[in-house]
Amino acid sequence: MHVRAYTCDDLDTLRGIHARQGFDYAFPDLADPIFISKLVVDDAAGRPVCASLARITCEMYLLADPDAGTPRERYTRLIELHEAGRSDLLARGLDDAHAWLPPPIARRFGRRLEALGWIRNDAWTPYCRRLREK
Repeated sequence: MHVRAYTCDDLDTLRGIHARQGFDYAFPDLADPIFISKLVVDDAAGRPVCASLARITCEMYLLADPDAGTPRERYTRLIELHEAGRSDLLARGLDDAHAWLPPPIARRFGRRLEALGWIRNDAWTPYCRRLREK
């Protein structure tokens, strides 16, 4: 077994592996610079049989003073900040952003996010791997 960096010569093989897995998502664009780590495992014959592809994604945090203004004023600020943030992230080359809501606010605030175009995705189960101790 040999772990090595991905090369363009691996693309067709990885597309085939992806298709045989049968998962419902499009094969990623590995030329996109947000893929920052692309590793391949070759079998004994030197054929790619496994790959790890790491894409930069974005975790959102919202800090909003709950005592500053009326609910309408706070929501107006959120809408303005939301659009400015979306434009900023797009300009930086990101494709998506993710938010994890604390249970006490998930239902109400989740509805506000959905009104702004966010999608709740329960189709996939998220996992997190901490790379550094806090």
